[in-house]
Parts: sequence; C-alpha cells; structure tokens
Amino acid sequence: MSRIPDGENGDINSVLTRNIGALRDKQNEDQRNASLQERLAESITRFTGSMAFVYIHLVLVGLWIAINLGIVPGVPVFDPTFVILATFASVEAIFLSTFVLISQNRAAAMAERRAELDLQTSLLAEYEITRALSLTIAIAKHLGVEEANDPSLQELRNYVAPEKVLEEIEQPPEEASTLQEG
Repeated sequence: MSRIPDGENGDINSVLTRNIGALRDKQNEDQRNASLQERLAESITRFTGSMAFVYIHLVLVGLWIAINLGIVPGVPVFDPTFVILATFASVEAIFLSTFVLISQNRAAAMAERRAELDLQTSLLAEYEITRALSLTIAIAKHLGVEEANDPSLQELRNYVAPEKVLEEIEQPPEEASTLQEG
C-alpha cells in the first residue's frame, strides 16, 4: 500500500495547520491586549448588532408609544409629544455610532496588518518562484532540454520590483506604459 501524500487524503497538511494556529494565536493575543475601552466598545457593538437589541427596542418603544397615547390604563402619559423619546433616540444613535466607529477602526487596523502580511508573503513567494525558475532553466539548459530556450521563460525569471508595479498602477490609464508590453 502506497503512502498518500499530505493533502491528498483530505487532511490539512502540517504547515497549514501551523499557520492557522499562528493566526489564531495572534488574534487571541490581540484580544488580550485590547484596552478596556476597546473591549467595551466591541461588546456594545456586538450586542447592538443583534436581533435581541432590535426586539428589546421594539418592546420599549412600543410600550413608550402605547403609554403616551393613553392606551395603557392606570399609567399616566409623560411624553405626549414624543419629544423625550426623540431626544433619547438621538442621543442613543450618537453613542451607538461612536461605538461602531471605534470597532470599525480596530477592525481596519487588524485588516491592514493582515494585508501587510499578505503582501510580504506574496513578495517572498514571488522571489522564491523566480529563483526556482532560474535554477530550473539552468538545469534544463545543462541537460539540453530545448524548452529551456523559450523566450517567455526568460521574461518570467526576471524579478518584478514591487515599487515599479506600484508606480505603474498609480499612473493614469493614458500615461501607463503597461507592464504587459514587451
């Protein structure tokens, strides 16, 4: 019976498992290092984004309206013009939007760090692939393999400088030289 290589039997290979664990550890560390204010804002945002929050508000606002329309017997009307309700709702909206912005800023900072990691990993992979292609071409030439002289391989083994790609991307379309030429 032959051994099935990692990944072919549906299992996650050990490198991927390690990477997932490292990312989870980093997320847990970020959670532990969050300030009290950040954790509070995150908790409030999580709750206010739930259906429980909606149901509570439906009950409270419905009750407030029913009382102030005089529908609930034995309870005196205290806000006949609903000005207090409108004021309360406005103040609540100000605070809730602030909590949401705090949470979004934190999430954006984490996303930026992940994007930086992705970029660094991609640049390293591009460099490694370029070097491996150069070595493969050299071996193929040494062995006399005809495809080693394919001009497209020569172009592929050229290192792509990220700053040049960024400059090209930032050019207006009419001024761009396009990286595909040549």
